[in-house]
Amino acid sequence: MSTPPLYQRPAEILQHLIRFDTTNPPGNERPCIEYINGLLKEAGIETTLVANHPDRPNLIARLKGRGEAPPLLLYGHVDVVTTEGQQWTHPPFEGRIVDGYVWGRGALDMKSGVAMYLAAVLKAKAENLPLPGDVIFAALADEEAGDVYGARFLVEKHSRLFEGVRYALGEFGGFNLSIGDKRFYPIMIAEKQVCWMKATFRGQAGHGSMPVHGQAMAKLGRALRLLDEHSLPVRITSPVRLMFETLARHLGGVTGLVIRLMLNPALTNPILKLLGERGKLFAPLLRNTVSPTMLKASEKVNVIPAEVTLGMDGRLVPGAKPEDMLRELYALLGDDLNIEVVKHEPGPATIDMGLFDTLGSILRSLDPAGIPLPYVLAGVTDARFFAQLGIQTYGFTPLRLPEDFNFVASVHAADERVPVEALDFGMQAVTQAIQRFHG
Repeated sequence: MSTPPLYQRPAEILQHLIRFDTTNPPGNERPCIEYINGLLKEAGIETTLVANHPDRPNLIARLKGRGEAPPLLLYGHVDVVTTEGQQWTHPPFEGRIVDGYVWGRGALDMKSGVAMYLAAVLKAKAENLPLPGDVIFAALADEEAGDVYGARFLVEKHSRLFEGVRYALGEFGGFNLSIGDKRFYPIMIAEKQVCWMKATFRGQAGHGSMPVHGQAMAKLGRALRLLDEHSLPVRITSPVRLMFETLARHLGGVTGLVIRLMLNPALTNPILKLLGERGKLFAPLLRNTVSPTMLKASEKVNVIPAEVTLGMDGRLVPGAKPEDMLRELYALLGDDLNIEVVKHEPGPATIDMGLFDTLGSILRSLDPAGIPLPYVLAGVTDARFFAQLGIQTYGFTPLRLPEDFNFVASVHAADERVPVEALDFGMQAVTQAIQRFHG
């Protein structure tokens, strides 16, 4: 019996990708990108390598379509987070298949997505599948640590490569998630925005042997307590409303009613508290959030500092502005401090749902019990950069997972793995997407 072509074996492609240690930092994505480039060139597909650093290139491949639709972009990053300090059942960079799973760092985030996109492109080329428009496939560097070499660099310096693109498929979504007795497939349509800040507290300095009270450190302590005990105001945005209303409609009954009531700002906090752990998953989507993460005070243990700075990871809901965050924080913390926005990366100004129904119908064709769910991500992806070019990204790396498999808890964790059968499901879904896309 002859071996099926590689594009019919996405799990094997993923194994190869995992075996390249692309832990970021330092990334060192070149060997992995060169492997992908070799597969594409061998198949006769045009490719371009663009790099901001010789060891950290990005690959862009273009497969010609019939010209009846704009180009469709499929993109994914090949860098991964560290495995340092984690205890793995199987080595994280060997890509072993054990018990029907491919094990290794990046099996979920997001070399599996890259593998299924690559397999779909190779299949389309080998089988001469009809494509309404060009398909652009991009394998990117540096998503996990700042995008200096990845999507940000491409958007700022090589935007011409994406001319005419309106829609893209990327992370994070397309995997099944059970809520109640329903099986949902979240498809990301929006994500929160990075809004990193620095708060500065000032007061009387002095010698450590002569305590002072109510000064910079005390002001810091009060602010930390307020941030720990209080949340910022509820903000119900249109993409979050769409997500929750979809959930409520399909769940029905008491559960559906509770979810609908959560969209009433007067009831949001009591219901989140009532939901317990499940409520913690929803809470970040319903307000701007801030997490204290970094602290700088005195350089010496015996010097009381005149100035203390607190680094804060702020995240804005879609459509909010940094000035909204500052207004909410000053209202909570008072004005005896100075808050400065040090980094803001906005998301798309509007949400374009034009491709959602097509993606949803594909998932339903492969899993008739599945329910497509518009999804808002509390974190960020490379979508925020492509949004600057007017490109709407859908989180669509489809996986049909066992009901007891916790996708979210497995990302970046020890024993990251993905079922072989789930990759076949995903490759079929992506292949349908590039054939059914009509702009």
